Order: sequence, then C-alpha cells, then structure tokens
Amino acid sequence: MRDLIASNKRRSIYLIASFTALLALVGLAVGVLLGNGLIGTMIALIFSGVMSFVSYWKADAIALRVSRAVPADPQEYQRLHNLVEGLCIAGGLPKPGIYIMHDVAPNAFATGRNPNHAAIAVTTGLLEKMNRVELEGVLAHELSHIRNYDILVSTLAVTLVGAIALIADMSIRMMWWNGGRVSRDNDRDNGSNPLAIIGFVLIIFAPIAARLMQASISRRRETLADLSACQMTRYPPGLIAALEKLKEDSTVTHAATTATAHLWIEQPLSGVGDAGKFSRLHSLFNTHPPLEERIALLREI
Repeated sequence: MRDLIASNKRRSIYLIASFTALLALVGLAVGVLLGNGLIGTMIALIFSGVMSFVSYWKADAIALRVSRAVPADPQEYQRLHNLVEGLCIAGGLPKPGIYIMHDVAPNAFATGRNPNHAAIAVTTGLLEKMNRVELEGVLAHELSHIRNYDILVSTLAVTLVGAIALIADMSIRMMWWNGGRVSRDNDRDNGSNPLAIIGFVLIIFAPIAARLMQASISRRRETLADLSACQMTRYPPGLIAALEKLKEDSTVTHAATTATAHLWIEQPLSGVGDAGKFSRLHSLFNTHPPLEERIALLREI
C-alpha cells in the first residue's frame, strides 16, 4: 500500500508538469496564430504559473462552488458527521470539511490539497439511498483519497483542464471571426505558415489531450481508494453493497461537470457504458474503471 501511495505522489508530479506543459504549448500556438510566438509563449508561461498557484490554494473552493456544495449542518446531518469522525479516528486523519449537494443522484467526492486542508461532499441522494454500512463504505473511500494524497492532483486538474479548454475555445473563436488572418507582415494569411498550421491543430486537439490526462488521473486511484476503504472499515461487503447500488442507479449527477467528473466516486455524467461501434472510443474518456471491475476486485479480498 505504501508503494502504491508513493507511486501516486510521483504520478501526481508528472501529471501536473504535463498539464502545465500543455498549457504553455497552447499559449505558444496562440502566439503563432496571432502573429507573435514569443509573446504568446511568455503570456502562456505566466498564465500557467498563475493558474497553478491559484489552483493549489483555491481549486478545492472552486470545485465545491461549481458543484453547488454547501456546509452540512452538524445537527441536521448528525449521522454523516458521526460517521466521518469515527472513520477519521480509525484512519488517523483530521476531520475534513463536510458538505452537502442537493442532488437526487447518489454520489460523493473529496477535494483539497492535503489531509489538513480537505473536504468531502455528498449528495442528498446518497444519504437517502445508502444505509449506514454502505454510507460508511463510501465515506471511507473518499477519506482514502485524502489519506493517499490523491486529492491534490485531482483538484488541480479541475482548473487546469478548464483553463486549457477555455484558451482553446477562445483562440478558435478569434481565428473564426478574424478569418484566420493577423495584422503582421502586411496582413499575411496564417495558412501559408507551417507553424501556424501546427498551432491550429494543437489548439484543436489540446482539450482532447487534457481530457485524456484527466481520465488517467483517477482510474488507478479509484481502485487504490476502494482497497484503502476496506482496510479502514475492515468490512468490504459495505463498500461492495454501495457500489452495487451505484451500478443499479442510472441517475445523472446534475451537480457534476466535465471538469469535476474525475473527482466523484462514480462516473457522474451520462454516456457511461455506451455500446456500439464507438464504445471503445468512449471508454478512453471514462474517468473511472467500470463498477463491475471494482466490485469483482473487492469480492476477491
């Protein structure tokens, strides 16, 4: 388990570096298309640095706000607070912030930058549909993300994926309204510049690359969190039963977005499990391993 956690930390560094490099490349492409690659690169480097800094300190607040999460009242949600406190004692963790999302779909996520600055958010649908043992399994899964230091890279990805998509979208719109031309070298058409062509292709495919990196963040981490949760509760059937209920439920989590999809315990958006000719292509963008695989692995414990 310690080796897996250490591997997670190394992968986190690589993924953050990859996101930052991709953001800088997109900025370079924008600079080339707008007529000055050097200025575009400098702006992108500054922007990526600012985004990384803001993401580190504020991405958890952004994720909670985007998901419309509000603090869980200790009196109204006493059972939830008691379960989290008990699991934190068992796992040797400080109690995280606890939030509620008014959404009928059963789901939950953890966010933050480290165990001392973390939060757990659950939907009202999860509280209604899970019994005490199942809810404990879900909460242990989310606390495992905190203990395993998954939350930092997952939370940073929320803003970095959004930044890459935003820059790419704005650049394409600028190219569209400007007719693909810039005011440099007598309004020369960018289409004749090979670098501009490469830049345009990069801008188009950068959001796809960001989504693929986002998907790679959580697949292995979800499996590790499942195993850690069973270690924390010492009762695998509880999490197994919870995952089976999540598998049977087809409700879309309206509090989720594409930027936060990788944070949740279950793939929150529609389209998961699509069959047909493009099913393999769809699976590349799934942020979670199939629930069937997770359940089968837990049954082997």
